Parts: sequence; structure tokens; C-alpha cells
Amino acid sequence: MKRRHLLRVVDLSKEEIISLWDSALRLKTLKVLPRSLEGKIMALIFEKPSTRTRVSFESAMLKLGGGSIFLSTKDLQLSRGEPIKDTARVLSRYVDVVVLRTYKHETIEEFAGYANIPVINGLSDKHHPCQALSDFLTLYELGRLSPEEKIVWIGDGNNVAHSWLEICAILGLPIVVCCPEGYDPDQNLIKELKTRYQASIEVVRDPKVALKEASIVSTDVWASMGQEEEAERRKEAFKPYQLNSELLELARSDVLVLHCLPAHRGEEITEEVLEGRNSVVWLQAENKMWLHMALLEFMLL
Repeated sequence: MKRRHLLRVVDLSKEEIISLWDSALRLKTLKVLPRSLEGKIMALIFEKPSTRTRVSFESAMLKLGGGSIFLSTKDLQLSRGEPIKDTARVLSRYVDVVVLRTYKHETIEEFAGYANIPVINGLSDKHHPCQALSDFLTLYELGRLSPEEKIVWIGDGNNVAHSWLEICAILGLPIVVCCPEGYDPDQNLIKELKTRYQASIEVVRDPKVALKEASIVSTDVWASMGQEEEAERRKEAFKPYQLNSELLELARSDVLVLHCLPAHRGEEITEEVLEGRNSVVWLQAENKMWLHMALLEFMLL
């Protein structure tokens, strides 16, 4: 059987995505979880800190009977200059799956190119596929995935935004991206998705135009990890794009608000909106674990 990697959302078909969601929701209903991954070992290699991605993956593996080894890059010979390709080939002989959370997407591509086991992107500078899959699992669970929904991403056109664009393209869902000039998603990615999937992607500058009649709205931090030196400049550029009550009034009354967390209250989103009746961020966070359970089974069984 050919090994599967998940480096981007487009590594999956529409049918595989829906099957993953169905599996995740099935697992979520069980009172007793299967020991389906007993004897399997997952390695988590993280260059960046993490709360949700680390704990949800570890919990997913442990709850299904498997084992988990967490390794920061400083724990590995990578920190002393061992090539990625050597690390990938060695770990392929010790563990059954690797989740890699890194800065450069090229690092994950190189690792996967030499690994003989499944490699999962736990975050890179260009993509965050597991985040988008769990975000949309939440919408799927709530019955809110259809072309009639107005899906809006507001804020930075970052790695999570890229994965949202990919999943919308695969599912045939239109998406509006609202960013200040200079912070758009990657134009080559947009071109690729429009060519490959005939994706409906609209970039809008005015938040009031973007949020009008919106039914699903998501945002993220203005300065991602590794962009700390840009934080002040970004705050100025993104001020008009804060997801607040005034802006949310333009959306539908049943609008769903998502945020992948951690949230900087008072910056990209206000406390009132984050904790408000339209927010589904806590369900969204929980669903990372269920999605990861389904994904690990998909990769390993």
C-alpha cells in the first residue's frame, strides 16, 4: 500500500474529506472508543510551540490505544546540523507516523520525500491542513456547509487562510477573503485553485462589504509565530479588520464565528464576539481531537 502524506488539504479528495468527517463524528458518538491504533507510535516533531495541535494529536493517539513521543527540534540532532533526510529515514524505522510542525513548508516536503511512513503537516508557514479540516468538520457537524452560505475569512491571508481556500475549492464553496492590501493570500495559490477546481475566491478590501449577509466568519491572529518583529506595523494595518459587534451586525443573525486560537482579545477579535452567542470556537477546538483521531486511522489502518 502506498504511503499517504497530508502536507496540504489538496492531498485529499472531496470524498476522502467527507469520509474523514463522518469517521470523526462516528468516533465522537461512541461511549467506548476502539483500540484501533494499539501498537502504533506517533512522533511529534515541533519547531514551534503548540497547545491545541500537540494535545489534540497526543490525546487522539492515546485514546485509540497508540503511543506518542514528543520531540522539539532542540531534542534532536537536527539542532546540531543533521540533515532532514537522515532524520526522516531513521525515524521511519522507529515510529509509524510523524506530525511535523515547522516554519518552512519546504522542510515538511523534504521530510516527506525521504520518509517511508505517513507525514502529517501540523503547521507550516504556507499551510495548516489539519486546522482547516477540523474547522470545516465543525461546520459539517452543524449542518452549515452549502454553496448558499457566505463564507468570509477576515484578517491576514496566512497559512490557515490558504488551507481554508483549498478546502473551499475542493468542496465547491465560494469564499470571500477580506484583507488589507499587502496581506492577501498567495496569488499563485489562488491561481492554482481557480485553474484546478474553478474555485470561487473573491478578495475584498472593505470589511463592511465583506461581512454584509455573511453566515460564516473566521479570523486569526494578525502576527503569526515568526512575525513578531512585524507586530506593531501589522496592528496598524489590520485595525479596521477587527471582528467586533459593530461589524458582526452586518452579518446574518445566525452567523457562525470561528477562530483557530490562540486569540488576542481586543486585536483581531473582541471579547464580546469571542464569548458571544454566535461563537463556536470551543466546539471548533474540541473537534481538532476528533478529526485527528479519524486522520490517524485513515493514515495507519
